[in-house]
Formats: sequence, C-alpha cells, structure tokens
Amino acid sequence: MKIILLAIGKTDESYLDEGMQKYIDRIVHYLPFELKVIPDIKQRKSLTQDQQKQQEGLLILEQLQPGDELVLLDEGGKQLSSRHFSVLLEKKMLSGPKRLVFVIGGPYGFSPQLYERAQQKISLSLMTFSHQMVRLIFLEQLYRALSILRGEPYHHD
Repeated sequence: MKIILLAIGKTDESYLDEGMQKYIDRIVHYLPFELKVIPDIKQRKSLTQDQQKQQEGLLILEQLQPGDELVLLDEGGKQLSSRHFSVLLEKKMLSGPKRLVFVIGGPYGFSPQLYERAQQKISLSLMTFSHQMVRLIFLEQLYRALSILRGEPYHHD
C-alpha cells in the first residue's frame, strides 16, 4: 500500500520543510509514501469561501484514482490516540487499498463533494493549527504509527 498526503499550497517556512523531510525520509523506510502539494488557487481573494472550497475540492478529486481510500484531516473528524491511529493504519494495510490518501485542505475546509467521497475523517487535535504545521504534525504521527506497528522504541505509552 502506498500512502499519499495531499496538501493545498506550498510551505513558506524552511524549518517546516526540514522537519517534514526528516519524517518523510523515515516513513519511506516502512512503505511507499508521497507528499503532493496542490498549488494555491489563482486569484483566490476574489472568491467566496464556498467557491474556494469548490475549486480546491476539484483539484483534490483530480488527484484521486479509482479504489483510493480517502481520509480527510478535518477538525470535525474522529480523534485518535497515536496507538489507535496505528491500529487504523494496520487495518487499512490489511484491507488492501492500493493507495491510502490523506488530505489537508485549504483554510476553509472541504467541499461537499470531498466529504461525500471520503471514507473517513480524523482530527489531529481540538486545537487549531496552521495548515503548514499540520503537515509536520501529521508526518510525525504517521512515522510514530509505523514505528508502533513494527514494535520499535520510538513511542512510549
């Protein structure tokens, strides 16, 4: 199974890029992984929030293939401990989707079409983080979950 993280907009801070690359380098030792950044929408300031969500949603849907399992990182999603996230990953690995796609949306969330297409929503916290910080936090949690599944000493209960 390949895991893909889709994110809207580039990362502006080099320290976040460095941290993300650190975890990507670790993740690829466990399984195929790809971070795909979808460019920000042009002239988005002239769009309403709903229009922006719609356009971002279309760009995200274009990245999906038939059979992809889609998980939205959404503030209204289910909150999981790191150990429970590792169990979720293990179940996905055993159930056989070719690609497991996690999505970090734009600042206003997701379009209705993405909510309909998604198999699951998870939340990383009740707190709000910048979309750029969420990338690093998610990558660390993905690495943590994979190390839990391998019984490695990275995670401590």
